[in-house]
Amino acid sequence: MLSVANLNASYGAARILYDLSLEVGRGEVVSLMGRNGAGKTTTMKAIMGLIARAGTVHFDGSDISRLKPFEIARLGLGFTPEDRRIFSDLTVLENLDIGRQPLRTFRDGTAAPHWNETKLLSLFPNLGEMPDRPGGQMSGGEQQMLTIARTLMGNPLLILLDEPSEGVAPLIVEQIADTIIELKKEGVSVLLSEQNVHFAQLVSDRAYVLEKGQIQWSGTMAELANNAGVQRSYLTM
Repeated sequence: MLSVANLNASYGAARILYDLSLEVGRGEVVSLMGRNGAGKTTTMKAIMGLIARAGTVHFDGSDISRLKPFEIARLGLGFTPEDRRIFSDLTVLENLDIGRQPLRTFRDGTAAPHWNETKLLSLFPNLGEMPDRPGGQMSGGEQQMLTIARTLMGNPLLILLDEPSEGVAPLIVEQIADTIIELKKEGVSVLLSEQNVHFAQLVSDRAYVLEKGQIQWSGTMAELANNAGVQRSYLTM
């Protein structure tokens, strides 16, 4: 579903990513791991075309390297930013409606998962209890659920999830983990930015570990969970 090759990205004169390459398969959950400042968020923004980049990015067989962010989103690549970006003056249902996009199919012609308000309010029971509540009157964890749900309203084939467990209550983290597992069952691919090994282990098939904008290790999530040396070198503070 996603193939990134020799990706470089900068903020002005400051280069952040160095020849980064990774892949995410159909229905696969892959974690992009590393400490704060390792380049995880920059990688996701570069894939979405939100910052200056060089290299190639293919999504569902199409070269999106030179497309604009809205063009990439229309192809079915969803992005949930770390800072959530919900509309605080709009209700839950109004936020969901803003994310609405048409039904999609995979390249082989099979129907992609379809999401609507009823299905999402069932998937996120907390949101189902507050459909008319303005986004600005929700907790951080509830806002995190809302931004994921809003992305799903676009019927994405793949979602970039940036630090979904950061700064939210443990109970909400468990619900987000359950949601990611459900997305995988539905056939949606996920690239997850994360530094919590336990959370990533619950949901991920494979992992890439970043340090200073470069991939330092890659393998299965089970291998990473059992590799104390890699965790000590690149994930612990």
